Amino acid sequence: MFVRNGFMVLLAICFVSLQLTKGLSATEEKYPDMVLVPAGEFTMGDNTHYNWTFMLAYTIYDGPEHKVYLDAFYIDKYEVTNEQYKKFIEETERRVPRCWNDARFNRSNQPVVGVTWEDAVAYAKWAGKRLPTEAEWEKASRGTDRRLWPWGNKFDKTKCNVWESSEAGQRETKPVGTYETGKSPYGCYDMAGNAWEWCADYYDQNYYYMSPATNPTGPVNGFQRVIRGGGFLYFGHYARCAARYRVPWYAQSPQIGFRCAKSVEK
Repeated sequence: MFVRNGFMVLLAICFVSLQLTKGLSATEEKYPDMVLVPAGEFTMGDNTHYNWTFMLAYTIYDGPEHKVYLDAFYIDKYEVTNEQYKKFIEETERRVPRCWNDARFNRSNQPVVGVTWEDAVAYAKWAGKRLPTEAEWEKASRGTDRRLWPWGNKFDKTKCNVWESSEAGQRETKPVGTYETGKSPYGCYDMAGNAWEWCADYYDQNYYYMSPATNPTGPVNGFQRVIRGGGFLYFGHYARCAARYRVPWYAQSPQIGFRCAKSVEK
């Protein structure tokens, strides 16, 4: 009896695993430019108080550090490009972004910028996806080893597009995927520099003191939205995985774009 029951349990486990694998494979086939970030815990935030001086002296604090458990999810390998966004405009007749006709930012393989938070949400919904939460974005960027930048703990201007990386007069976004050695542990490109990226969450400087330990989705209300990753006109310090920033939802900056995420179907 024990052997038979044990066999049935094993058979059930295999069946569930097979169905889950089929689901993952179907998603990966439909969205080939997304990567899977497995379920599990990671350390979010940064306890270090950074004394930053540029024109004005101030302290940057992106803490406190705290453990967060996230369900598995998919996230885009690349920032959404002008080419992708153009299809969205053609099908939905949505207005073009602020930087659409600016020669510095309108090549087909550059990240679309000048989009508002609502533009990004609308695109994600059209694409069958959503914006990543702030927690999802950070885990996809840094993995589980508390690294400071997607590639490790030492800043390297050759691995990203930030202020220190470009020569004067050549400051603009780069084609997505330019920095092969700057990838995150899960294979995501440009999560440091190039363009800030919209997240789903409202911003609250003190949210980490009260955020849930499992699948946090940010404050229930607010005025500003979270952006992550740093932009090409920002110093590399702002491109740290844990670095947080915020802007009003209606901001249309040549330094703000986005990438999409998608939950794993259960």
